[in-house]
Amino acid sequence: MSLLPNTPLSARLSKGTYRSLVGSAALSVLALTMSQSAFAITTKDIAYTVDNQDYQGYYAKADQANAPFILLIHDWDGLTDYEKKRADMLAAEGYNVLAADMFGAGIRPTEMADKKRLTAELYEDRSKMRRLLAGALTVGQQQGNNVRNGTTMGYCFGGSVALELARSGFEQKAFVPFHGGLELPAGQNYNTTSGEILVFHGTADEAVPLEDFTALGKTLETANVAHEMITYSGAVHAFTDFNNPDRYNARADERSWNRYLTFLENSYK
Repeated sequence: MSLLPNTPLSARLSKGTYRSLVGSAALSVLALTMSQSAFAITTKDIAYTVDNQDYQGYYAKADQANAPFILLIHDWDGLTDYEKKRADMLAAEGYNVLAADMFGAGIRPTEMADKKRLTAELYEDRSKMRRLLAGALTVGQQQGNNVRNGTTMGYCFGGSVALELARSGFEQKAFVPFHGGLELPAGQNYNTTSGEILVFHGTADEAVPLEDFTALGKTLETANVAHEMITYSGAVHAFTDFNNPDRYNARADERSWNRYLTFLENSYK
Protein backbone atom coordinates (compact mmCIF):
# COMPACT_ATOMS: atom_id res chain seq x y z
CA MET A 1 0.00 0.00 0.00
CA SER A 2 1.38 3.42 -0.90
CA LEU A 3 1.98 5.99 1.81
CA LEU A 4 0.33 9.30 0.95
CA PRO A 5 2.41 12.39 1.89
CA ASN A 6 -0.56 14.27 3.34
CA THR A 7 -1.99 11.38 5.35
CA PRO A 8 -1.55 11.88 9.12
CA LEU A 9 1.14 9.67 10.64
CA SER A 10 -1.24 8.00 13.08
CA ALA A 11 -3.61 7.17 10.22
CA ARG A 12 -0.83 5.51 8.21
CA LEU A 13 0.11 3.18 11.03
CA SER A 14 -1.88 0.56 12.90
CA LYS A 15 -3.22 1.53 16.33
CA GLY A 16 -0.73 -0.76 17.97
CA THR A 17 2.17 0.77 16.08
CA TYR A 18 0.96 4.31 16.83
CA ARG A 19 0.82 3.57 20.56
CA SER A 20 4.25 1.98 20.38
CA LEU A 21 5.65 5.05 18.64
CA VAL A 22 4.06 7.44 21.10
CA GLY A 23 5.45 5.56 24.08
CA SER A 24 8.90 4.98 22.62
CA ALA A 25 11.94 6.92 23.77
CA ALA A 26 13.20 6.77 20.18
CA LEU A 27 9.94 8.10 18.73
CA SER A 28 11.40 10.46 16.13
CA VAL A 29 13.75 7.83 14.72
CA LEU A 30 11.07 5.15 14.61
CA ALA A 31 8.52 7.50 13.07
CA LEU A 32 10.86 8.37 10.25
CA THR A 33 11.76 4.74 9.75
CA MET A 34 8.15 3.54 9.68
CA SER A 35 6.87 6.18 7.28
CA GLN A 36 8.71 6.92 4.06
CA SER A 37 6.59 10.04 3.58
CA ALA A 38 7.50 11.59 6.94
CA PHE A 39 9.86 14.54 6.82
CA ALA A 40 13.40 14.25 8.10
CA ILE A 41 13.88 16.45 11.15
CA THR A 42 16.66 18.14 13.09
CA THR A 43 16.37 18.99 16.77
CA LYS A 44 18.23 21.14 19.23
CA ASP A 45 17.93 22.79 22.62
CA ILE A 46 17.74 26.58 22.52
CA ALA A 47 18.83 28.81 25.40
CA TYR A 48 17.21 32.24 25.67
CA THR A 49 16.58 34.97 28.21
CA VAL A 50 13.41 36.74 29.36
CA ASP A 51 13.46 39.37 32.11
CA ASN A 52 17.10 38.50 32.86
CA GLN A 53 16.18 34.87 33.61
CA ASP A 54 17.52 31.93 31.62
CA TYR A 55 15.16 29.58 29.80
CA GLN A 56 15.77 26.51 27.65
CA GLY A 57 13.41 25.54 24.86
CA TYR A 58 13.47 22.69 22.36
CA TYR A 59 13.30 23.15 18.59
CA ALA A 60 12.30 20.46 16.10
CA LYS A 61 12.68 21.53 12.47
CA ALA A 62 11.20 19.80 9.43
CA ASP A 63 13.32 19.33 6.33
CA GLN A 64 10.92 21.41 4.26
CA ALA A 65 11.13 24.93 2.86
CA ASN A 66 8.74 27.41 4.47
CA ALA A 67 7.42 24.88 6.98
CA PRO A 68 4.61 26.39 9.12
CA PHE A 69 5.49 27.32 12.68
CA ILE A 70 3.99 25.84 15.84
CA LEU A 71 4.62 27.10 19.37
CA LEU A 72 4.08 24.30 21.89
CA ILE A 73 3.53 25.05 25.59
CA HIS A 74 4.20 22.41 28.25
CA ASP A 75 2.01 21.22 31.11
CA TRP A 76 2.78 21.92 34.77
CA ASP A 77 5.69 19.46 34.79
CA GLY A 78 7.71 21.93 32.75
CA LEU A 79 9.34 21.16 29.41
CA THR A 80 10.01 17.41 29.50
CA ASP A 81 10.50 14.52 27.08
CA TYR A 82 6.73 14.39 26.60
CA GLU A 83 6.60 17.77 24.85
CA LYS A 84 9.79 16.98 22.96
CA LYS A 85 8.22 13.79 21.58
CA ARG A 86 5.13 15.71 20.51
CA ALA A 87 7.34 18.32 18.85
CA ASP A 88 9.19 15.57 16.98
CA MET A 89 5.90 14.05 15.83
CA LEU A 90 4.74 17.39 14.44
CA ALA A 91 8.09 18.10 12.79
CA ALA A 92 7.88 14.70 11.07
CA GLU A 93 4.58 15.94 9.62
CA GLY A 94 6.23 19.02 8.12
CA TYR A 95 6.11 21.71 10.83
CA ASN A 96 8.78 23.69 12.66
CA VAL A 97 8.02 23.39 16.35
CA LEU A 98 9.38 25.37 19.28
CA ALA A 99 8.55 23.83 22.64
CA ALA A 100 8.83 26.82 24.96
CA ASP A 101 10.02 26.92 28.56
CA MET A 102 7.68 28.80 30.93
CA PHE A 103 9.46 28.03 34.22
CA GLY A 104 13.18 28.62 33.64
CA ALA A 105 16.23 26.63 32.63
CA GLY A 106 16.59 23.50 34.74
CA ILE A 107 13.28 24.06 36.55
CA ARG A 108 11.30 20.87 35.96
CA PRO A 109 9.14 20.29 39.04
CA THR A 110 8.33 16.80 40.24
CA GLU A 111 6.55 17.61 43.51
CA MET A 112 2.89 18.62 43.44
CA ALA A 113 3.53 21.64 45.65
CA ASP A 114 6.15 22.97 43.24
CA LYS A 115 3.93 22.45 40.22
CA LYS A 116 1.11 24.35 41.90
CA ARG A 117 3.42 27.15 42.99
CA LEU A 118 5.03 27.68 39.58
CA THR A 119 1.77 27.69 37.68
CA ALA A 120 0.05 29.87 40.28
CA GLU A 121 2.80 32.48 39.95
CA LEU A 122 2.04 32.82 36.26
CA TYR A 123 -1.73 32.66 36.64
CA GLU A 124 -1.42 35.55 39.10
CA ASP A 125 0.98 37.51 36.87
CA ARG A 126 -0.54 37.47 33.40
CA SER A 127 1.80 40.22 32.29
CA LYS A 128 4.80 37.96 32.94
CA MET A 129 3.03 35.08 31.19
CA ARG A 130 2.65 37.25 28.10
CA ARG A 131 6.28 38.39 28.27
CA LEU A 132 7.36 34.76 28.33
CA LEU A 133 5.18 34.07 25.31
CA ALA A 134 6.68 37.07 23.52
CA GLY A 135 10.16 35.81 24.34
CA ALA A 136 9.40 32.37 22.94
CA LEU A 137 7.86 33.85 19.79
CA THR A 138 10.97 35.97 19.32
CA VAL A 139 13.06 32.79 19.48
CA GLY A 140 10.82 31.21 16.87
CA GLN A 141 11.23 34.25 14.64
CA GLN A 142 15.01 34.15 15.08
CA GLN A 143 14.93 30.60 13.72
CA GLY A 144 13.50 31.98 10.48
CA ASN A 145 9.81 31.36 11.08
CA ASN A 146 6.81 33.53 10.34
CA VAL A 147 5.36 33.31 13.83
CA ARG A 148 2.29 35.40 12.98
CA ASN A 149 1.32 32.74 10.48
CA GLY A 150 1.81 30.11 13.15
CA THR A 151 -0.26 28.12 15.61
CA THR A 152 0.08 27.97 19.39
CA MET A 153 -0.89 24.78 21.20
CA GLY A 154 -0.57 23.58 24.75
CA TYR A 155 -1.24 20.74 27.16
CA CYS A 156 -3.11 21.29 30.47
CA PHE A 157 -1.41 24.41 31.92
CA GLY A 158 -0.02 24.98 28.43
CA GLY A 159 -3.51 24.99 27.01
CA SER A 160 -4.43 27.82 29.38
CA VAL A 161 -1.33 29.69 28.22
CA ALA A 162 -2.28 29.21 24.56
CA LEU A 163 -5.65 30.83 25.28
CA GLU A 164 -3.86 33.70 27.04
CA LEU A 165 -2.03 34.41 23.80
CA ALA A 166 -5.34 34.28 21.94
CA ARG A 167 -6.85 36.87 24.28
CA SER A 168 -3.78 39.10 23.92
CA GLY A 169 -4.74 39.83 20.32
CA PHE A 170 -1.54 38.39 18.86
CA GLU A 171 -2.31 37.35 15.29
CA GLN A 172 -1.95 33.66 14.49
CA LYS A 173 -3.73 30.96 12.54
CA ALA A 174 -5.02 29.15 15.60
CA PHE A 175 -4.79 28.51 19.33
CA VAL A 176 -5.23 24.90 20.43
CA PRO A 177 -5.59 23.72 24.04
CA PHE A 178 -5.49 19.98 24.75
CA HIS A 179 -7.30 19.41 28.09
CA GLY A 180 -6.40 22.95 29.08
CA GLY A 181 -7.93 25.31 31.60
CA LEU A 182 -10.81 27.10 29.90
CA GLU A 183 -12.01 29.57 32.53
CA LEU A 184 -11.99 33.23 31.51
CA PRO A 185 -9.68 35.29 33.78
CA ALA A 186 -11.23 38.31 35.46
CA GLY A 187 -11.06 41.42 33.31
CA GLN A 188 -10.18 39.56 30.10
CA ASN A 189 -12.10 38.80 26.93
CA TYR A 190 -11.68 37.47 23.40
CA ASN A 191 -12.69 40.70 21.64
CA THR A 192 -9.29 41.12 19.93
CA THR A 193 -8.60 37.45 19.23
CA SER A 194 -7.26 36.96 15.72
CA GLY A 195 -7.27 33.31 14.77
CA GLU A 196 -9.40 30.22 15.22
CA ILE A 197 -9.66 28.33 18.50
CA LEU A 198 -9.69 24.54 18.52
CA VAL A 199 -10.44 22.87 21.86
CA PHE A 200 -9.97 19.21 22.84
CA HIS A 201 -11.62 18.31 26.14
CA GLY A 202 -12.56 15.19 28.09
CA THR A 203 -16.09 15.02 29.46
CA ALA A 204 -14.75 13.10 32.47
CA ASP A 205 -12.21 15.86 33.22
CA GLU A 206 -12.33 16.35 36.98
CA ALA A 207 -10.04 19.41 36.95
CA VAL A 208 -11.79 21.46 34.25
CA PRO A 209 -15.57 21.05 34.54
CA LEU A 210 -17.78 20.75 31.50
CA GLU A 211 -19.41 24.02 32.58
CA ASP A 212 -16.17 25.82 31.70
CA PHE A 213 -16.22 24.19 28.26
CA THR A 214 -19.78 25.36 27.67
CA ALA A 215 -19.07 28.85 28.99
CA LEU A 216 -16.07 29.20 26.66
CA GLY A 217 -18.19 28.25 23.69
CA LYS A 218 -20.74 30.92 24.56
CA THR A 219 -18.01 33.51 25.11
CA LEU A 220 -16.37 32.78 21.77
CA GLU A 221 -19.71 32.91 19.99
CA THR A 222 -20.51 36.28 21.52
CA ALA A 223 -17.07 37.59 20.52
CA ASN A 224 -17.50 36.23 16.96
CA VAL A 225 -14.35 34.12 17.25
CA ALA A 226 -14.22 31.15 14.88
CA HIS A 227 -13.96 28.01 16.95
CA GLU A 228 -14.31 24.24 17.02
CA MET A 229 -14.74 22.43 20.33
CA ILE A 230 -14.61 18.65 20.69
CA THR A 231 -15.27 16.45 23.71
CA TYR A 232 -14.30 12.83 24.30
CA SER A 233 -16.34 10.50 26.48
CA GLY A 234 -14.53 8.83 29.35
CA ALA A 235 -11.47 11.06 28.94
CA VAL A 236 -10.14 12.53 32.18
CA HIS A 237 -7.78 15.46 32.64
CA ALA A 238 -4.43 14.96 30.82
CA PHE A 239 -5.92 12.23 28.61
CA THR A 240 -3.08 12.55 26.05
CA ASP A 241 -0.34 11.84 28.60
CA PHE A 242 0.98 8.48 27.42
CA ASN A 243 3.40 8.45 30.36
CA ASN A 244 0.51 8.21 32.82
CA PRO A 245 -1.46 4.97 32.40
CA ASP A 246 -4.04 6.12 34.95
CA ARG A 247 -4.98 9.09 32.77
CA TYR A 248 -4.05 8.13 29.23
CA ASN A 249 -6.99 7.48 26.93
CA ALA A 250 -5.71 6.01 23.66
CA ARG A 251 -8.99 6.53 21.82
CA ALA A 252 -9.24 10.21 22.76
CA ASP A 253 -5.52 10.76 22.12
CA GLU A 254 -5.59 9.23 18.64
CA ARG A 255 -8.79 10.98 17.63
CA SER A 256 -7.72 14.39 18.88
CA TRP A 257 -4.28 14.04 17.29
CA ASN A 258 -5.75 13.02 13.93
CA ARG A 259 -8.21 15.91 14.03
CA TYR A 260 -5.41 18.31 14.94
CA LEU A 261 -3.25 17.19 12.02
CA THR A 262 -6.16 17.52 9.61
CA PHE A 263 -6.96 20.96 11.02
CA LEU A 264 -3.36 22.08 10.53
CA GLU A 265 -3.22 20.67 7.02
CA ASN A 266 -6.37 22.56 6.04
CA SER A 267 -5.15 25.76 7.71
CA TYR A 268 -1.94 25.84 5.70
CA LYS A 269 -3.20 24.81 2.28
